[in-house]
Amino acid sequence: MAISGAIDALLRWIHILAGIVWIGHLYFFNFVNGPFQATMDGPTKKGVNPQLLPRALFWFRYGALWTWITGVLMLLSVYYMGHLVMADGARPSLVAYGLLLLTIGVAPFVYDALMKSGLSANMNTAAAVGLAILAGTMMAYEYVGGFSYRGVVIHVGALFGTLMAYNVWFRIWPAQQKIISAVRDGQAPDAALVALAGSRSRQNTFMSVPLLWAMMNEHSAVTVFNISAHYWIVMVVMIAAGWHVVTQLYARAAKVPGF
Repeated sequence: MAISGAIDALLRWIHILAGIVWIGHLYFFNFVNGPFQATMDGPTKKGVNPQLLPRALFWFRYGALWTWITGVLMLLSVYYMGHLVMADGARPSLVAYGLLLLTIGVAPFVYDALMKSGLSANMNTAAAVGLAILAGTMMAYEYVGGFSYRGVVIHVGALFGTLMAYNVWFRIWPAQQKIISAVRDGQAPDAALVALAGSRSRQNTFMSVPLLWAMMNEHSAVTVFNISAHYWIVMVVMIAAGWHVVTQLYARAAKVPGF
């Protein structure tokens, strides 16, 4: 028991540290670097970006990797082995494990296909569709999987974290490698790659705030509102509220001046 507790503490420590590195760089890219890039001309970008961005993207992507790895390990250790997933405190069922597999193994490819379909061309539409899909997913967690409030919330966090990590490693980083190389060589980067990297980075920023709510877990709304059922409704509200917060942060970031 003591060894298990020490391992859980170590995983939490690494998870929090890696998450700070990852999300800190995410916010730097979106709220600081994005507006700053718009102020630079071509020669300045050629001198600055090949030196700045690869360094920042190194910490960005490995922060994402270790956040995801430790998050999945903690999910299995604390929630599945600790019997916190099910509403009745029972051992997780095969259905629960199936929902977990869909969350971290299948969802990224469904999400990617939806984004490639052109849905992301209109972010308001994408947000509405995404919120509807998330509501259905959370209903499945509660009513099909029999998850507790904490089980529902942590799986939403795992879902967002997995989609974000997928974006970092398989969409943002490959695109940025080509973009930075083109800038270094004095060439115009592929506009489609610039749009892809920017879009997925913005989507990660929108997912990050509800993710932080999910990480609070037992300290969140179930205690505040004394909710005993229909946990998914709380998360739908908090996801929408989180997305509104990010919208306001983007608006503020565009107005922050330099000296």
